[in-house]
Amino acid sequence: MPRRIESHLLDGPSGRLEALLEAPEDAEPRAVAVVCHPHPLYGGTMHNKVVYRVARALRGSGHAVLRFNFRGVSKSEGRHDEGAGEIDDARAALEWLRRRYPGLPYTLAGFSFGGRVALNLACGLADVARVIALGFPAKRDPVGILAQCTIPKIFIQSTHDEFGPRPEMEAFFRLVAKPKQLVWVAAEDHFFAGGLDELEQQVAALG
Repeated sequence: MPRRIESHLLDGPSGRLEALLEAPEDAEPRAVAVVCHPHPLYGGTMHNKVVYRVARALRGSGHAVLRFNFRGVSKSEGRHDEGAGEIDDARAALEWLRRRYPGLPYTLAGFSFGGRVALNLACGLADVARVIALGFPAKRDPVGILAQCTIPKIFIQSTHDEFGPRPEMEAFFRLVAKPKQLVWVAAEDHFFAGGLDELEQQVAALG
């Protein structure tokens, strides 16, 4: 799939943030998206295969997509902050992207830890189009602010996610405020093994 890709070092709240900006090669983007990676302390980076597939699907549907490394990962400066500082990192990445493409609607997305970050950031914003959370760790995460958060929320979950198994995920989802959607992808584990093609198709189908 043709793309324009640029490497950047963005100004973040704890130093520079390493980022990749991808845009459709054959047309101007109609929307933008930030995609957040999984847990930094367990090897998560913006090059994670789920993050890459989500970014490619969004780009294919006309988005300019920014992936970035949280503080302390690879060339990003700072130190891991248990999720709090990472929300600020995502906010800085989003603000940079919106300055680059002013006036376009925007999506926040994230995988696992990154999905939690994206949801927490999105629930404090008034104009986000939607948030896409993939592989949400419902087994250990409380519903919290999601019980009152009325932004559009889309959860995409593996049928064999060890951190968000179907019973726990469905119980969690019942407590989440509307509007919301839960999509199941037939896959072998939390990382969507054996289901990455379907995962990408599901994200692309969201438009």
